[in-house]
Amino acid sequence: METIAYSDFAKLEIRTGKILDVKRHENADKLYIVQIDVGGNTLQTVTSLVPYYTEDELLGKDVVVLCNLAKAKMRGETSECMLLCAETDDESESVLLTAEKAMAAGVRIV
Repeated sequence: METIAYSDFAKLEIRTGKILDVKRHENADKLYIVQIDVGGNTLQTVTSLVPYYTEDELLGKDVVVLCNLAKAKMRGETSECMLLCAETDDESESVLLTAEKAMAAGVRIV
């Protein structure tokens, strides 16, 4: 495992968030387009969670979000953040990370 300096870790803006909207991507079987409140700011991500969660299970869920990821296009949609998950090596399970206690959207993870 490669190690990094704390200064590298400190560059990551990881915050609590709340999923506001979820819809299936029209041109991809495994992708959702998700709107996330990260404390007064709404970010969009395109995520491959279809095999693991239904839209209803995601809607309103408290999550952990990497907010300062460079924007990318995924199947024509802009993804500007990343939902953090624990995922098995064989990708048979993927579980969204959450805070142990309910926290307001936008609280920084340190």
